Parts: sequence; C-alpha cells; structure tokens
Amino acid sequence: MGDIEIITLVIIAINSIVSFKGFNDQVFFEEYKFDIGRIKAGEKIRFFTSGFLHVDITHLFVNMLTLYFFANVVIYNMGAAQFLIIYLGSLLLGNLLAYFFHKDEPFYTAVGASGAVMGVLYSAILLQPDMMLGLFFIIPIPAYVFGIGYLLYTIYGMKNRQDNIGHDAHFGGAMGGYFITLLLSPWIFTEHLMMVFLLLIPIVTLFILKKTDKI
Repeated sequence: MGDIEIITLVIIAINSIVSFKGFNDQVFFEEYKFDIGRIKAGEKIRFFTSGFLHVDITHLFVNMLTLYFFANVVIYNMGAAQFLIIYLGSLLLGNLLAYFFHKDEPFYTAVGASGAVMGVLYSAILLQPDMMLGLFFIIPIPAYVFGIGYLLYTIYGMKNRQDNIGHDAHFGGAMGGYFITLLLSPWIFTEHLMMVFLLLIPIVTLFILKKTDKI
C-alpha cells in the first residue's frame, strides 16, 4: 500500500502504548474498558477510551495490521483529516451500537479498535470497490464481496452469541465508515452507486431483524 502515513503511525503508536499499559496494569485496563454498568453510571469516556485497549498482543496486532493495509486507500482519496474523522467516528458508532444491543446487560464489557478499523476498511471498499482482498491471505475476492459477506457473518454472530467477539462493535464501525464516507464524499453515489446499495443490504437486514425481535 506504499509508505505508511504519519497519521496512521500515530494511531498505531497510541493504540500500542495504551494497550501495553493495559496489559501490565489491570487497574488501568478496568478503568477505561467498555463497561455497560459503568457507562450507565455516567462514565461516558469509556465509549472512546475502550477503543484503544486490547485483550492481548494478537488482538492488537490483527487490528493494527488491518489498519495498515487499508488506511492509505482512505488517506489518498480523502486526506488525513477526513481519515481521522472516519476512524474516530467509526470507533464511537461501533461502541454506541454495542451499547444499544447490550444496554440491559450491566456486566457486558469489551475492548478493541475493531470498530474503528472496520470503519476504515468499509470506507476503503466504498472508495475503491474494485480492489481485491486475500481471504485467509490466499484466496483473492473482490472487496465488496468480502464487505457484504463479513457483515452477514457479523449478523449471524450477533444472533448466536457463541463466541467472545464484539460483533456489535464491528458492525457499528462498518456502518460508521459507510455513512461518514458517503457524507464526506458524495461523488461515490455517482461513481459507485451499485456498491452503495449492495453494502447497504446487510445494514437494512440487521435493523429489520432487530425490529422483528429476531436478533
């Protein structure tokens, strides 16, 4: 993807510093993680701070590696400032969606930059839908196929709740990347209108399922 941009390096550095602090300081980790009970008690800052903590080095590495691969697509098309808006907006929307789905579960907790990173990924797909991604780093598939498939898989994960993955934050982050990118780059409606509608299908599906109490 070319040389890594300064803004991407800064985000990776902040995530790494905060995460390693959390690895070695359980009190710090507990104070800033996403925690429904503590958020309801007024600690709204956790919507933001939890997005820079990670469970372990593998969790941190996967998120930062994905960010590295797709950040430049967004930066080169939209600029560093709008990239940062997408990153932070997706982080917050991811956690807001998680709160929406788990607000009645006071002991629900989560951490990670996955929502923000998924927002960057979905922004990149909208901006460059003809790019190819490597499924399992081996099988080449069109970016938009991956995008739709991953959101449908995320809906399945949200419905079944059989793992410890924060599917809600992933989905919310993807929504953030989708809507913020369209707001900031309306030319996409002209050049990639079919992709706009295709990527909207899983989002509409999720809220239909929620409305009908099927998720």
